[in-house]
Amino acid sequence: MGLAAAARGVILVLPCPLLLLKRLPGGFRTVIQHTYCEHMAVVKQACSDTTVNRVYGICVALSVVVLDLGLIAASYTMILRAVFRLSSWDARAKALGTCAAHTCTILVSYVPALFTFLTHRIGHHVPPYIHILLACLYLLLPPMVNPLVYGVKTQQIRQRVLGLFGQGQKGPANH
Repeated sequence: MGLAAAARGVILVLPCPLLLLKRLPGGFRTVIQHTYCEHMAVVKQACSDTTVNRVYGICVALSVVVLDLGLIAASYTMILRAVFRLSSWDARAKALGTCAAHTCTILVSYVPALFTFLTHRIGHHVPPYIHILLACLYLLLPPMVNPLVYGVKTQQIRQRVLGLFGQGQKGPANH
C-alpha cells in the first residue's frame, strides 16, 4: 500500500515541474513571493502562458482530495458500523474518540491544503501573505498537531501532562 501511495504521488506530481519547464523559455522573474518553492508560486513567475499548468494542477488537486476523502469516508463507514456493533459502551466510546482524533487530523491536513490550491487558481484578489500563511499551515500544522492529538489519547501521556499542570496549582506548599 505504501508503494502504491508513493507511486500515485510520483505519477500525479511529476508532470507539474515538467510542464513548467516547457513554459520557462519565455522568461522567469527571479523572486518568488513565498517561503518555499510551492508549485503555483513558481508557475505564477513564468512569463509565458501557464493555462495547462493551472488546469492540470487543479485537476490533480481536486481528484486527489475527492478520491482520498471518498476512500476515507468509505473506510469510516465500515469502521463506524463495526463500532456500533460493539456491546460495551466503553469500547464504543474509546473507538469513537479515536475516530474523532483521526477526523481532526484529516481536517487539519485537507482544509488548508484545499483552500490554498483553490485560492491560487480562483482567488485572484487573495493577498500574497494569505497564500504564504495557508501554505505554511498545511505543511507544518499536521505534523505539529499529530503528536498532540494522539498524545492526548494515550492515557500515560495525558496523566503526566495533567500531573505537571496539577503540581503547579496545588497551592502555597509548592512555592
